[in-house]
Amino acid sequence: MKTFTKTRLFRFAFLVFLLPCLLLPPACSYSTETVGKHLAAGDTSKAHVEQDTSFDILYVTNRAPSTSVEEKLSYGATRGHSMAYGSVTLAHRGVSVEVVRISKHGEFPQSPYPIELTDRGPRRVPAVVDAHLSATAALQGEVSRRLAKAKRKEVVVFIHGYNNSFDDAAKATGKICNTLSADFVCVSLSWPAGGSGGAFYGYNIDRESGEFAVLDLKKAIRTLATADGVERLHLIAHSRGADVLLSALHQLGMESYMTRTSISERYKINNVVLFAPDVDLDVATTKLFGFVSDPDAPFGTRASPYGLLPPVGSLHLTVYSSPNNQALALSSALFGSVIRLGRLTSASIDSKAASANALWNNTQISGVADFVEYQGNASFTGHSYFLDDPAVQKDLDALLRGHLKAGNPGRPLIEIKRPFWKIIGRTSQIKRD
Repeated sequence: MKTFTKTRLFRFAFLVFLLPCLLLPPACSYSTETVGKHLAAGDTSKAHVEQDTSFDILYVTNRAPSTSVEEKLSYGATRGHSMAYGSVTLAHRGVSVEVVRISKHGEFPQSPYPIELTDRGPRRVPAVVDAHLSATAALQGEVSRRLAKAKRKEVVVFIHGYNNSFDDAAKATGKICNTLSADFVCVSLSWPAGGSGGAFYGYNIDRESGEFAVLDLKKAIRTLATADGVERLHLIAHSRGADVLLSALHQLGMESYMTRTSISERYKINNVVLFAPDVDLDVATTKLFGFVSDPDAPFGTRASPYGLLPPVGSLHLTVYSSPNNQALALSSALFGSVIRLGRLTSASIDSKAASANALWNNTQISGVADFVEYQGNASFTGHSYFLDDPAVQKDLDALLRGHLKAGNPGRPLIEIKRPFWKIIGRTSQIKRD
């Protein structure tokens, strides 16, 4: 018994020692290899990257602002109480992508918004509402201005994971958007990750900062989706960012249900892509199918338990997972998870009880999701393959730009058992429209 306890303690200590690398600090996370190595197939994207040395993306963040050594605007890991937005200029510097300049365009009022008492009861302070509406209009105006220059009237949003700085998130967004060329308007939604407290406690701090960020993330998605000219919204999240995104989508989904519409119709959400999602399978299932499991929720003015559910529309979920993801294996061990969504495979789902079967059955019936298994080892932890492996980048390109479904020619996938697929390392030329 003593030997068993000592062994478990040794393993736990060893895992905690490795936690900084396994759970994606900047030193072990997003690769700084040449962006050109991650290009989708085709000469158009390649030419774009070779000719342009700098490019610009939008950012929205609820991090507190800070000042860099050069007294330039930056954002730290501290939680801010207002949501700011602006642009980030990125440039190719040798084999890496670097942040050149951060330009703030505006911000929303500090939250929670104050209220005032009137003879008829409490209400939001009108001046604060005016400031909110002004910020919303300004951000939407910036999106519309960029859409006018883009080939597609579509917005790609990236939400980063644990212990990533503002610059890490911006550079990762830049890499994704370089892969997609200049077709889309790209946005980095950056929440206050990367707090101090060491590996173990820092992870817990980031978990709570992610919960803190849900309200602003939901507000940002709603604002982006309703900007003039937006035809589709694509949401991409990595690691802990997937949990933050699913929480926001759960709330937006309930909003849509209560107005007798769907999240794809109301907010133009087309693709939701989760790379290595660091979220418990049971938790993810609850958030994905929350409105289905609440027949007492109002559907319009009253509940409609036996009525038809809103149509799924164009919404599609793609989950990339890997059994070789050591970061999520550690996360599962530390937090008592049955299985993390980012390690889910076709072999493991059959052995799971209620929630796994619900996830399987509901996605099978609705056809709303595909699960892509990644078998490679693109990095030390097997956690950042979405930026490190060109095959994954090509599949993302085929999904977003090519509008190709799993199983269509041009997707580097082999069917395992629907909705599970295995990604392969080589793909045919992707047809662009």
